Amino acid sequence: MNPILTWAPAILESTPARWHGFCADLPEGLLRRPAAPGEWSALDCLQHLVDTERVVFPTRVQHLLNGEDFPAFDPDRQGSGPAPLTPQALAQQFHALRADSLRLLERVQERDLARRARHQELGEVTLSELLHEWAGHDLMHTVQAERALMQPFIEGCGPWQIYFQDHVT
Repeated sequence: MNPILTWAPAILESTPARWHGFCADLPEGLLRRPAAPGEWSALDCLQHLVDTERVVFPTRVQHLLNGEDFPAFDPDRQGSGPAPLTPQALAQQFHALRADSLRLLERVQERDLARRARHQELGEVTLSELLHEWAGHDLMHTVQAERALMQPFIEGCGPWQIYFQDHVT
C-alpha cells in the first residue's frame, strides 16, 4: 500500500488538535501577534487553513476523482483576511471542516492516486501529489504559526538569542 494513504490522513487528523491546544491555552494577544510586520500571525495561519479546507483541498480531491481540472487559489485575493472569530471558535470551525475532509479521504483508493487533472498554474498534477502537498501545507503553516509565537520570547531572551538564529524572522 502506498504510504501516503496512511501518512496524509494521519497528519491531517492530528492538525486540528494541535490548533485546539494553541487556541484554548494561549493568550489571544500572542495568537494575533505577527512574526514580523507584514507577516502572518498564528491566527492568520489558522484562518488560512480554514479557507483552504473550505475551498481548496477537498474540492481539488473531488475534482481529481472526477477527472476535472481546477483553478489556482490566491490566498491574498480569495482568503478571508484577518480571523473575525475568537481563536476557540476558529479552531472549532477548522475541526468541523477537517472532519468532513477526512470522510472524503476515506473514499480514496490506491488506484485513485494516479488520477490526473490540470492545475491552472502548475499544469498536470496527480491525486498522490495533492495529498503530499496537503499534508505538507498543514505542517508548513503550523510551523509558521509556531515561529510567530516564538518571536516575542526570542526578542526577550537576551544573550540566548544566539541559539535561536534559525528562527528569527
